[in-house]
Amino acid sequence: MRVYLKMMVLNLESQMQYKISFFMTVLGQFITAFAGLFSIKFIFDHVDKIYGFNYTDVILCYAIVVLSFSIGEAIGGGLARFGSILGNGEFDRALVRPANVVFQVLAPSVDFTRIGLLIQAVGTLAYAIGKSDIQWDYKKIITLALMIVCGSILFFSMFLFKATFAFFTVQDLDFLNIFTYGAKEYGKYPFSIYGKTVLSILTYIIPLALFQYYPLLYIIGRKSEAYYIGFPLLSLVFLIPCCLFFKLGVRRYKSIGS
Repeated sequence: MRVYLKMMVLNLESQMQYKISFFMTVLGQFITAFAGLFSIKFIFDHVDKIYGFNYTDVILCYAIVVLSFSIGEAIGGGLARFGSILGNGEFDRALVRPANVVFQVLAPSVDFTRIGLLIQAVGTLAYAIGKSDIQWDYKKIITLALMIVCGSILFFSMFLFKATFAFFTVQDLDFLNIFTYGAKEYGKYPFSIYGKTVLSILTYIIPLALFQYYPLLYIIGRKSEAYYIGFPLLSLVFLIPCCLFFKLGVRRYKSIGS
């Protein structure tokens, strides 16, 4: 673990070599993140509720999804260029080193500029909590923490799943961004507003609703059953097939040579 942390520190130093560029990118991430927030505000200037969810409910949902995504992308976003990692021989070097292959790919690719999006999401979350009428107790605090942690892992899993296709296609498939960046955009609202079919898909196939929709119902008081607290943990099952798919890709991988 010390080696991986050292690699991440070197990566940070590399990104901050041009400090003005780094901080301008962070600022840009922070500012552009408000576009989604303003769109929600614009809609609720004309309506009071959307499918039973009021403004603070949606803002809370938005903040949790964006915060989870920003963490997951900061860690796994480097996988977006996995095709080039395979093509330039970096993956070959990772395979011959006595260390975990995934960590070797991730550690040098952590995008620290995503802190701008993360700061915006934290601020929005604090705002939503302050504006809401939720009666917070330790169960709801635990639920909120699980939503963020499990959501981050789930988004990372989707980045890993998308990257694995590069083993078979030799290039990154940009249309698969609908499962990562698209999930962040559509996750601004509780998934139930998109209909029962979409909600079922996002419950049983790509379990985004397990960390976003169902525990949200418990936090805002629309559900009182305690088992809703554990729904985010169920979403972690998605990590298993993603890891198995990646291992299959590694076994089928053929070196590009010297």
